[in-house]
Amino acid sequence: MSVKVKICGVRTPAIVEAAAKAGADFVGLVLFPKSRRHLELEEARVLAAIARGKIGSVAVMVDPDDALVDAVLEKVRPDIFQLHGSETPERVAAIRARTGLPVMKAVPVADAADIAYANAYAGSADYILFDAKASPDATLPGGNGVPFDWRVLMGLAPPFALSGGLTPDNVGEAVRLTGATLVDVSSGVERAPGEKDASLVRSFIQAAKSAIPQPRAKAS
Repeated sequence: MSVKVKICGVRTPAIVEAAAKAGADFVGLVLFPKSRRHLELEEARVLAAIARGKIGSVAVMVDPDDALVDAVLEKVRPDIFQLHGSETPERVAAIRARTGLPVMKAVPVADAADIAYANAYAGSADYILFDAKASPDATLPGGNGVPFDWRVLMGLAPPFALSGGLTPDNVGEAVRLTGATLVDVSSGVERAPGEKDASLVRSFIQAAKSAIPQPRAKAS
């Protein structure tokens, strides 16, 4: 079975359609005002409606309160909630119970020590997304186009998702090296900050889907 692909930070119907037609599994709708990919609720609702029946939609939020969670659930009706902030395992579990939807929790990674942190979410998150840890001066917790050393994931049992600095040129190697079951891209398929390029989206999906995972045991 090929790796699943999520095109995150989509902002136009054309990119939703392009991602679906090219074989992506999910599109990410960012609801975080500090992001250049931020969508207002009505914009997200329209894109989710276009995606429905063609491709899964993921609502991406950072430390959302209950009011925002409820509004997104009612108006956007995503298939998955993605939490990309400092949400605790208890908060993740609460959002999962409140919405009745699967939850993906992003875990920032700089080195192998950060991988163990993900274990705390084993009982509350449906998916773990390993993303590059943002620098202290970064505005965004993700989507910064910076990879981490994928070798720290070698030997980790799937399923898990991978993000951070992925591009059409390196995603195949990332899948082969880590055995990730889902890859998540945003800036790596953009022609300019916040503007997705349909040809890059297609190239990324093709490269990811054609890669054959070959996870290897982590060196001792």
